[in-house]
Amino acid sequence: MRKYLFIISLPSLLFFFTSCQRETDICQIKQLISKQQVLFNKPPSEIPVAYSTDAPMLGNGYTGVALSGNPEKQVYYFARNDFWRLKSSFNQSFPAVLGKLEINIPELKGSSYHVKQNLYNAITLSRFSNHGMEVNFKSFISADEDLMIIEISLTGDKILQGDLMLALPGREELSNYSAPFDLIHPVDTAHGKTKKGIYYISRAFLENVDIQTKAACAFRVLNNETNQFTLREGKPVTIALAFSSNFKSGDCLQTVISRLQKLNPGEIPSIESGHKQWWENYWSESWVEIHDSLIERQYYLSNYNMACFSRDKDFPPGLFGTCITAELPYWAGDYHLNYNHFAPFYGLFSSNHIEQAIPCNLPLLAFMERGEYYSEKVCGIPGGILLPVGIGPLGIETVRKNDLIENHFSEWIEQGNIEDEGMFWGQKSNSAYAVVNMANHFYTTYDEEYTRLYYPFVKGVATFWENYLVFENGRYIIYNDAIHEGSIGNINPILSLGLVSLTLQTAIDMSRELKIDKERLDKWQHIIDHLSGYSFQKKNGKKVFRYTEWGADWWDSNTLGIQHIYPAGQIGLNSDPELLQVACNTIDVMQRWIDHNGSNSFFPAAVRVGYDSQKIIKHLHDYINNTRPNGFQQKNPHGIENLSTVPNTINEMLCMGHGGILRVFPVWPKDRDARFSTLRKEGAFLVSSEIEKGKVLFIEILSEKGKTCILKNPWHDGEVILKRSTGKKEHLKGEFLEINTYAGENIMITPESE
Repeated sequence: MRKYLFIISLPSLLFFFTSCQRETDICQIKQLISKQQVLFNKPPSEIPVAYSTDAPMLGNGYTGVALSGNPEKQVYYFARNDFWRLKSSFNQSFPAVLGKLEINIPELKGSSYHVKQNLYNAITLSRFSNHGMEVNFKSFISADEDLMIIEISLTGDKILQGDLMLALPGREELSNYSAPFDLIHPVDTAHGKTKKGIYYISRAFLENVDIQTKAACAFRVLNNETNQFTLREGKPVTIALAFSSNFKSGDCLQTVISRLQKLNPGEIPSIESGHKQWWENYWSESWVEIHDSLIERQYYLSNYNMACFSRDKDFPPGLFGTCITAELPYWAGDYHLNYNHFAPFYGLFSSNHIEQAIPCNLPLLAFMERGEYYSEKVCGIPGGILLPVGIGPLGIETVRKNDLIENHFSEWIEQGNIEDEGMFWGQKSNSAYAVVNMANHFYTTYDEEYTRLYYPFVKGVATFWENYLVFENGRYIIYNDAIHEGSIGNINPILSLGLVSLTLQTAIDMSRELKIDKERLDKWQHIIDHLSGYSFQKKNGKKVFRYTEWGADWWDSNTLGIQHIYPAGQIGLNSDPELLQVACNTIDVMQRWIDHNGSNSFFPAAVRVGYDSQKIIKHLHDYINNTRPNGFQQKNPHGIENLSTVPNTINEMLCMGHGGILRVFPVWPKDRDARFSTLRKEGAFLVSSEIEKGKVLFIEILSEKGKTCILKNPWHDGEVILKRSTGKKEHLKGEFLEINTYAGENIMITPESE
């Protein structure tokens, strides 16, 4: 018998085991997320609408599709993040509808309706059955380019005839205009067919705008030069669509036509393979398993939707994501800066989906110059930043005063809600709110490139507050602010107090990281140390927070009374016990678990202050049961802002880095097993852990930047074993474990008993 000797180098061996581990992880992730299928058993009824639809949604972060219609007439609505009407004027700027594709198969009338979305590979399967025949649609938008593929197949003996129509928006989609749409917002359109059987449409806003925009779509039936097709068993029909805009190509209409002309049917398998690979990589960025199918489905559905909506850095999704089905959506579908724009992105940082999170911040940088103008013109503060309530991409101001406001809403001016040309509703906090996700990005990544990019904005907001605050009797006071839209003249609104502290601390930490503006730090720190405290009141016999020191004391339809906790991050498990009790009392009294304006902050605020974890889980179930199959809340006209609610809440319950202390399972029911992998936390740490029968089994930390990690010992102050990726082993003990790390280092921590 011949013997063989294999010599394998250590790097090769490590690569082998790393590759094996990755393959194992991918299999586990695939099994976990593939279970989270989203089902629709009837056609959507709220489409086209000017608010959030109830339709199945697809997207690649640039183009979005909402799927509607009965079996015999399937309708795919198209929109793009970068297709807006762009004019800085109230009611004149909004994300627009591009068009729709209608697929008509008359013999499917009366068929059963079944649509299934597989979250793991982002492929939507539609099945329509009738009298022994079954027609299946397989649809996906390529994650790698702006292509959509629809494959239609038939099971059964019949031969079916069908046709397709690519249509521009009609009266149904443009019904929100108060006058003939072509008189208010002239649109240049084109539609037609090439000699090669490619059908196309385009829409463009070229007149009376600040920035011209154009988008185009085209489709082709592969191996066919008409819009008609025949379905036979075993012979599927494949439809390819291409999308583009003037921001992505010089001639977007010619681009989509050319792409389809060059498309070879043999490319489709590789297009699908690349699409699946992108989604596999996306899901491998982090995962959680909590043995609760309802919560897990909503968790992954929310992150699926955000991946569909958000990748275009200059054009993040507006209020309703990329599924715009009716023109002139509610609130102009813009970036609302007194929470709505920021909320969808809260959970993306901790879920380690940074690519989807970054677009939130970049339109704010494009608006800096206008923010500096308002700071000086409205408040006399040069170098500061003051933002209105609504903006759009590329520096557009969606709520700027115009003739419509002066002639029809003059009371807004008289009441002080409009100052100069800006709609502020009395709120000075919008620019500080804009710091929230910049701070999240900074503290969870310590990415130097983005820190340098964000710092001028954060510094500008800090400059505004440094000069706007009034120092009296040993404390800094906020005068003439508004806790709620229109509550003008409030003193020390609790939200502003929280956001000002967050802004100044972020400015200090960014300045230190970049080693610039050291001369500013003492003043900023002095403000933090001497900022007015919170105000309190009694409600239902309990001491709770008051919304302001003077002015509005309470509100029955929002969560502003706890937003200094979250997202401002000023109270946490390290806070004074009496303050934590007031916070929990406020959660108890408010009970805003299902709220049109703040569930996304209410749940994580409850976690941050250590509210009863069993109650949080119960309320999460109630919240999810109030959610449509596509992830949007029922009877709530708002859009994607609540896509963060479940992921962010669960991530915080499983792993918290607030206050510079890393905690695993800090607010988690001890009788519930759970595990998670590579959740991103403050300090640029990627953390994995597992709890079983109330016992934490291990903690694994990947340190990206080599920051010091302060870990709350989950093993009751007992001794732990720390193993570094270098092979070095250490023994630590105590309530808080201080761990020095190196950039790129992986650390495994287990209890000594193990």
